[in-house]
Amino acid sequence: MARALVIGEALIDIVERDGAVTGEHVGGSPLNVAVGLARLDRGVDFLTHIGDDARGRRIADYVAASGAQLVRGSVSAKQTPVAMAALDAAGAATYRFDIDWQLSGTPEVAPPLVAHTGSIAAVLDPGCLAVAALLDTYHLSATITFDPNVRPALIEDPDQARLRIERLIERSDVVKASDEDLRWLYPDVAPEEQAGRWLQMGPAIVAVTMGGDGAFATCAAGSIQVAARPVQVVDTVGAGDSFMTGLIDALWSLELLGADRRAALHAVDTDRLRGVLEAAALNSALTVAKAGAQLPDRATRDRAALANRP
Repeated sequence: MARALVIGEALIDIVERDGAVTGEHVGGSPLNVAVGLARLDRGVDFLTHIGDDARGRRIADYVAASGAQLVRGSVSAKQTPVAMAALDAAGAATYRFDIDWQLSGTPEVAPPLVAHTGSIAAVLDPGCLAVAALLDTYHLSATITFDPNVRPALIEDPDQARLRIERLIERSDVVKASDEDLRWLYPDVAPEEQAGRWLQMGPAIVAVTMGGDGAFATCAAGSIQVAARPVQVVDTVGAGDSFMTGLIDALWSLELLGADRRAALHAVDTDRLRGVLEAAALNSALTVAKAGAQLPDRATRDRAALANRP
């Protein structure tokens, strides 16, 4: 069975609201994508760096319960990373991190159909260097997908981070970012313009989420925009990861993933791209309607898609 390989951090989100801890949740942008794809009945291998401690075992159990497979060697950290997520009145999160990001060796997995990474894994030493090398390796078999999901609290050198992100964009087939990511990385450039610049660097698709204003994407055939799904927002934790998950899943359903489909992916038309973005927006809407990063399973997503048909 064709499988995805997701590479990146897994951690425990300690959530605070009004100065009080309200709970601890399994988190990490790449972990959310791995779990989200598994819940959509996709085969997933997840390579990460967690500890053999109570929080690490909680993460491992969470990954297994989703149906994803934790790659051998992932449980090798001295302690499991944590992130303090402070929620404001609108449910938006600001993060502080305690994380050591390392990888070594090549995962013992079959060549994947799609390889995804993003966020902390893309920029934090020393593991980010191994991530870039692995994506070069898997480019021969897989579609490469990437979400910068910028975490300013962990970035000491913005110029170096920007360079590392751009090098991954050059390796990637599908890139997703938020308008906040783009404004932090390129404060003097409009998100629409920067998305076009990234497209010229090599990807087939660049998608940008804009919170309540929806999302847009650009490809060789043109650009399209979709509205956000109307929903009562509980919090935005995992919203972007859920969008990324929906994006990958929709392209998978269109049989546009895999290195041998790279030309077809670059030739995607705007009608199909609109459908992909609408599926991603629905996935995200189902997540923000619940507390924490609760990405939907296939049955939930399919029922919601049927309910939203004209």
